Amino acid sequence: MARIDGREPDQLRKISFTRNWLNNAEGSVLVEFGNTRVLCVASFTPGVPRWLVGKGAGWVTSEYAMLPRATHTRSDRESVKGKLGGRTQEISRLVGRSLRGVVDMKALGENTIVIDCDVLQADGGTRTAAITGAYVALQDAITWAKSKGHVAESANPIAQSVAAVSVGIINGVPMLDLCYEEDVTAETDMNIVCTSDGNFIEVQGTAEGKPFDRTLLNNLLDLGSAGCLQLSKLQAQALL
Repeated sequence: MARIDGREPDQLRKISFTRNWLNNAEGSVLVEFGNTRVLCVASFTPGVPRWLVGKGAGWVTSEYAMLPRATHTRSDRESVKGKLGGRTQEISRLVGRSLRGVVDMKALGENTIVIDCDVLQADGGTRTAAITGAYVALQDAITWAKSKGHVAESANPIAQSVAAVSVGIINGVPMLDLCYEEDVTAETDMNIVCTSDGNFIEVQGTAEGKPFDRTLLNNLLDLGSAGCLQLSKLQAQALL
């Protein structure tokens, strides 16, 4: 079936990474999945949270937020509301877990890296774009840390890349990298986080209407892992 933007069912949107988007950050990248744009900024700080002091291991975490006019209508800033929404907390934790899944904390040493993922424009797949862009920003931050002597030049804190993509079932057809219009009409919606060797870090899937069977689940997993592999190659090209 024809998709809204003319893509094939297994085709990613146009993906781009613009590195060093900010002047002051140790690592920053504007990642674009079609019309979804997320600014991912990595901040490196010597030292670790109190509960990690003296253990010889570092820490990587993330915060996610959406700008007030990232969507069709303006939403209030959560800082004005005085508390974070459940979705914001959940995605922040997801991005952090995804990054920690590929980081050797001992090799990082007693240092902390915080990745801020701010959605500038949302058109579906903001969490998957955030994870994919955050990895690139993280790599740049570690390269900076090595150049400043905070991390040993011989150390390899990142074992491999991590990327994420959405998949879904629309009118019975499994599709890759859903835009907003597809996401809101999907019968099944799933987010898949994979390492570059094809292993899964996290799978989030929900049947919005009709339950899906094991065959469709396998189809979605295959589609998502193939999409993540494509994204891993694009990340590697961006980091050259």
